[in-house]
Amino acid sequence: MADTIGTMLVLGDAHATDADRRRSLFAAYRDANESVALQCGDLEYYDLPFTTYFVAGNNEDFDVIDALRHGRVRSSRVENARLLASDAVDVEGVRVAGLSGNYAPTRYDNPRSALAGNRRRHFVRADIERAKALDDVDVLLTHQAPHGTPVSEEYDVGCTHVDDLLRTLSPDLCLVGHHHEHTESAFGDTRVVTVAPVWESYYTLDPETLALTRHATPEA
Repeated sequence: MADTIGTMLVLGDAHATDADRRRSLFAAYRDANESVALQCGDLEYYDLPFTTYFVAGNNEDFDVIDALRHGRVRSSRVENARLLASDAVDVEGVRVAGLSGNYAPTRYDNPRSALAGNRRRHFVRADIERAKALDDVDVLLTHQAPHGTPVSEEYDVGCTHVDDLLRTLSPDLCLVGHHHEHTESAFGDTRVVTVAPVWESYYTLDPETLALTRHATPEA
């Protein structure tokens, strides 16, 4: 990794179409006082204080997400939001990649152009294959968890396609949204952290060591 300065903000699910949760989102931005952020999906609000690299979750404005996929957004409602959709970017010396969307077995083999309405929330085979072609990934953002993730759900958590992506890329750290719960585990050589929702916590990530520190989000 290159020489870096400062830390970066890490955010979990925001669901910021809700006014109270949007206030919590901005409270986290203010309290962290960073200059760049990573976010793990279900953002739902895209006019942000500073550059935020995020993956799309299963709850988004999918017209905005489609426009961001194709670089077409010019809107007073979209500022500083940078979608990671099976691509990667260098952020303060850290190579960050993102897989947007969640898994649906009935949609996985479709072309993305065949997904309509809320079905646009899913990733498809082409998204996984494009992500697998990335290299030198330090941190992977996903909304869908790999197997072995110890979250408390009433169903078996884990997606084989995310497993395969982790085996191929072998990032040092995978940050996962969706479950609204903080957990820490490992998948092979990759440290996996499911991040708490923004209205509970935010995190700071040290670009040198990839150490992740959790902070209570202050009252908005």
